[in-house]
Amino acid sequence: MTANVAKALPPVDELDEFDDLDLSALDDLDEAELQKLLEEEDGLDAFLPPLTADVAEEAKPEPAFDVPVPPALEAIELPDAAAPVAEDLGDLNLSPVPRINIHAFCNTEGLTTLVGQAAADRRLAKAHVTIQSGDAFTAAQIFASQPTPNLIVLEADRSAQDLLEGLTALAEVCDPTTQVVVVGAVNDIKLYRTLIERGVSDYLVAPRSPLQIISMISGLYADPSAAPVGRTYAFVGARGGVGSSTVCHNVAWAIAEQCLSDTILMDMDLAFGTGSLDFEQDPSQGLAEALSAPDRLDDVLLDRLLQKCTDRLSLFGAPNLLESDYDLPIESFDRVVDIVRSAAPSVAIDLPHVWSGWTRQQLLSADEIVVTATPDLAAFRNAKNIFETVGPARSNDSKPILVLNQTGVKGRPEVSADQFADALEVEPFAVLPFEPQVFGTAATNAQTLFESAPKSKTTGVLSDLAQKLTGQAPAKGRGKGKSGSVKSLFGMLG
Repeated sequence: MTANVAKALPPVDELDEFDDLDLSALDDLDEAELQKLLEEEDGLDAFLPPLTADVAEEAKPEPAFDVPVPPALEAIELPDAAAPVAEDLGDLNLSPVPRINIHAFCNTEGLTTLVGQAAADRRLAKAHVTIQSGDAFTAAQIFASQPTPNLIVLEADRSAQDLLEGLTALAEVCDPTTQVVVVGAVNDIKLYRTLIERGVSDYLVAPRSPLQIISMISGLYADPSAAPVGRTYAFVGARGGVGSSTVCHNVAWAIAEQCLSDTILMDMDLAFGTGSLDFEQDPSQGLAEALSAPDRLDDVLLDRLLQKCTDRLSLFGAPNLLESDYDLPIESFDRVVDIVRSAAPSVAIDLPHVWSGWTRQQLLSADEIVVTATPDLAAFRNAKNIFETVGPARSNDSKPILVLNQTGVKGRPEVSADQFADALEVEPFAVLPFEPQVFGTAATNAQTLFESAPKSKTTGVLSDLAQKLTGQAPAKGRGKGKSGSVKSLFGMLG
């Protein structure tokens, strides 16, 4: 913690004795005496810290709040506003926010921008957010004649006295169930305690990213007794036949068996899905039944509908029947995915190559997206369209992960990995070679690549992808023959 150098300096009135110093007396000093005085001055300077920008900032007077910080309490040093903030997502509660009404009163451009970015985030997709300028008095005036929302966000940019008086006025018109949070720039523990005593739900100090706003809101509405929400990984192909399902199924196996994370694979290609074939399971009506009556699905019924592939991997399979068109509402898919996320820490979603409201919604709401493409013009165009569509709606998330499959076919012209990187503005995470024998054998024997060809370079890259998605290292080393990297595959392709 940086010391407040301004407090260590002597009061200005102690320097008055130097005001009457006759500077002309310096003219009577010989060169040796003058040099001695200069050396003494340099020695004094050595004890004084340099006046840096940080010190100058700390020396600025604090706002005059009526609830002062006690002398023994040191204020927490905040990072420079111009500096990038390294945010640890593991410390943030980024659970989806339920269907609530949020009304934010912002007086600065910075907070207005942050709340606007948070409102556009996928985690607040169900919430209705209104942003306007004003303070607690403005809110009290508005809600005196209309119902209060579920959550009110107030920016504290005035004195503490004005803030507390405004909260008093707001309390007179607020519904008992309405929660109020205050966002301010002053890190004052006594002000925080006073606000909590007045019924404020939380006080957020100087947020620097929309994820902090989202985390605050999620924390207010998270159920402490609810099971942890699992992460979803959506896999989609840039066109049909690129191998997206194969990548999805093998990565799901690696997450379960190598990263030791309980995983549910959802085969959402209800008519033509290959999950049951790849894991030697009978086609199941389970997922279709859950989607047709999502309100009936709970943890007990879900456990009955899942098919066990390994101790850690379960399949929520597709019926693979053409008797229905499976034209289901978006809300049904959202409801089922929410239930599945509460049952396992990792959920791999195998999406069909169709573009509809529910497939778009599943892409936008997933924690991570994996796009598989082959090095041809059609897949190149479609991958670019997918990236450009999901990008603006996921500004607070990482970009989709690109996997290039079936590369290096002898004699076939290909769109290079560099061309994909330039157009999509993301380097391919994996470049998988064309290995028809390896993939064909696995599919014919209803095995994963890890079981049928454990030493292939493709399995090494897919293990790396599973590790990237989960942030966990495989439980056991993969052995020399199974390690694969993008750089080594680029070398093979020349």
